[in-house]
Amino acid sequence: MKRIIDQIYRVAIYLRLSKDDGDFSFSDGGKTESNSIQNQRELLHAYLAKHPEMELYGEYKDDGRTGTNFDRPDFQRMMEDVRKGAINCIIVKDLSRFGRDYIECGKYIEKIFPQLGVRFISVNDGYDTAASSSTDSLVIPFKNLINDSYSRDISIKVRTNLEVKRRQGEFISNFAVYGYCKDPADKNHLIVDEYAADVVQNIFKWKIEGLSPNSIAVRLNKLGILSPMEYKRSHGSRYSTKFKKNTIAEWSHVAVRRILQNEVYTGGFGTGQANHTKLQNQEICVPE
Repeated sequence: MKRIIDQIYRVAIYLRLSKDDGDFSFSDGGKTESNSIQNQRELLHAYLAKHPEMELYGEYKDDGRTGTNFDRPDFQRMMEDVRKGAINCIIVKDLSRFGRDYIECGKYIEKIFPQLGVRFISVNDGYDTAASSSTDSLVIPFKNLINDSYSRDISIKVRTNLEVKRRQGEFISNFAVYGYCKDPADKNHLIVDEYAADVVQNIFKWKIEGLSPNSIAVRLNKLGILSPMEYKRSHGSRYSTKFKKNTIAEWSHVAVRRILQNEVYTGGFGTGQANHTKLQNQEICVPE
């Protein structure tokens, strides 16, 4: 790799790790950053130490973000700084950390960065746009294609694994459905949340008595019962949704209808415990 020393470069180091890539966990032990991110950081700082023509402008980190697209918070923040003229050099550990979309990676490296006057360096790949050769123009797209293929292969394996878990009756969502909570000993197993279970049972009971979803929602709000979102938040959950309109989410006919139609209650998923009743000739599995 040729050494370019005729100007000072304002450098952004970009770090990324997908959840599927390995060491990433916030849930066990309160880890705030994956080990691989730290390894990437150390390698890039060591590289900068050998290049006095480079000044570190900032670090941009997407920990736990997929490389299959570029809709990542810190990547977009970095590009904003690039367009402002604050950065004219981007350094990554390798091309897979930059991204795994063959077409988009090529577009950034071959079109967008040159147009913006940005030097791009992939340390482990030995690639530097300031010293690229005709060989690089053939090798780099091939490496991007391999990274893309790897990502697709991982995606297929993950989906297959999740499908197997579903067929075995295991729960795989990030958040337990209202009325249940995740078993501390087994995150793929649901156990009954006694308080919320009573609310679910009342919703089905009132429906059997002839109340509409809207009437049930009004009754729940008058009784001061927290909506599923607020109930999760009251227990420390970071659950959020784009559909929240008010500061405090209330029960709505939509929320009630979702419970009445949810397959967890109608017997579509294995929950381990259920109270069987009848509602319009449909078997309902209400937590008890």
